[in-house]
Amino acid sequence: MEVDELFLLAFQALRRNVGRTLLTMLGIIIGIASVITIMSLGAGSTESIVGEISAFGANVLTVSPGKSRRGPGGSSNTVVTLVSEDAEKIEDLANVEKISRTINGNKTIVANSESTNSQISGVDAAYESINSVEFTTGGFFDEGDVLSAAKDVVLGDEVIEDLFGEDSAQYVIGETVRIDGRVFQIVGVMTDSGDALVPITTAQNILFGQNHLGSISVYVTDSELIDAVSADIEELLLIEHDIEDPELADFNVSNSQSFVDTISSVTGTLTTLLSGIAAISLVVGGIGIMNIMLVTVTERTKEIGLLKAIGAKDQNILAQFLIEAVVLTISGGVIGILLGAGIAFIASQAMSIPFVIENSSILLSFGVSVGVGIVFGYYPASQAAKLNPIDALRYE
Repeated sequence: MEVDELFLLAFQALRRNVGRTLLTMLGIIIGIASVITIMSLGAGSTESIVGEISAFGANVLTVSPGKSRRGPGGSSNTVVTLVSEDAEKIEDLANVEKISRTINGNKTIVANSESTNSQISGVDAAYESINSVEFTTGGFFDEGDVLSAAKDVVLGDEVIEDLFGEDSAQYVIGETVRIDGRVFQIVGVMTDSGDALVPITTAQNILFGQNHLGSISVYVTDSELIDAVSADIEELLLIEHDIEDPELADFNVSNSQSFVDTISSVTGTLTTLLSGIAAISLVVGGIGIMNIMLVTVTERTKEIGLLKAIGAKDQNILAQFLIEAVVLTISGGVIGILLGAGIAFIASQAMSIPFVIENSSILLSFGVSVGVGIVFGYYPASQAAKLNPIDALRYE
């Protein structure tokens, strides 16, 4: 028998019982759709998070306080974390263009009769360019405001909405708010933000009463030098903090790429785990196909005997039933891919993440469909091929 004849017979057999064919394919459809959906949402989530982290800039390093060290008496001493002197020394390093010191805390901001709790960050004037701050209106404070500990504040548009109402951002420049009972003048409104920024000196001396820093943002002249500058900062701070063993460092130096790598690794692991769980339905679907094909062999015993009687060889019967199983799984796989892509698209829109369908996931799903058809279809096909033609013709 020719290959085209085998395919024709296989399609005719599947069309004879459309309901059974669709139910047989259901396990494959659900499995493939689940895998495609999970892999798409995993990739989209990763891309979204990576995009947000990368927005901080490939040229930016962040120096933050680390763990405490043990004192001579064995008790845990509170380490005086990063201080302004550390920032000044870092700014003097080669290939460092600018730095911004940061301290953070939560305070209640009051305007008229309205109030809201927000994170207050004390920063340097360079913070604006290092972090690419975008404004709805107004601007940032300058270096003179930092030196004089000016009571200026840059508020996020979400804070403005809470305090002054919707569509009020254009009218609040020059207005005042109270933070810890002290009057601050609004000089700018940040886009898509719920934070508040004040000069670092104002935060240290007036709001928080502390000299140590929460972090130091370091802008490197060239992104290719990021590792070299990171090593220079580590060496400098180990000396400044009088630490001989780098394992005992009371600070951390990180960049956006390290966060990207961590996030990609975590989401990749979770996606793989969830895809593996979803793939269990593929095995269940494959077992269902094998069971249905075995039933089909029994039902078509006379047909098999007739085919053998007119000259069909064992390998022809094997090929026909194997083709039927593969056609079932490929059809289910294609439907599953389309269904999974549709579900992933709808879910990504609802979750406000990028819609991503990777070619590798489609090829993997298609390959799995073929593999399931061959693996789970071979046994029923071989059973059909082994039937004795005389016994098959006598079967009732």
